[in-house]
Amino acid sequence: MSTSPVLLDLGLCKACGICIDLCPEKVFDRDGLGEPVIARPDECSQCLICELHCPDFAIEIRRREPKAAAAAAHDGEA
Repeated sequence: MSTSPVLLDLGLCKACGICIDLCPEKVFDRDGLGEPVIARPDECSQCLICELHCPDFAIEIRRREPKAAAAAAHDGEA
């Protein structure tokens, strides 16, 4: 399972470039066909700008679990 907070459904995407243009962290690049690719997922600040402005609903931003909560959950598994 991907740990990236950014999910991109290329089946819905029409490659308009809004996500690329609006992302303040420059998470997206274009591939050789002009479609967006998630180039720097770790840079995503989860601001939701791309998700809220995508006209095709092709982007989903998943919230990362806070590090303290993730560590506590991991400790509980042992």
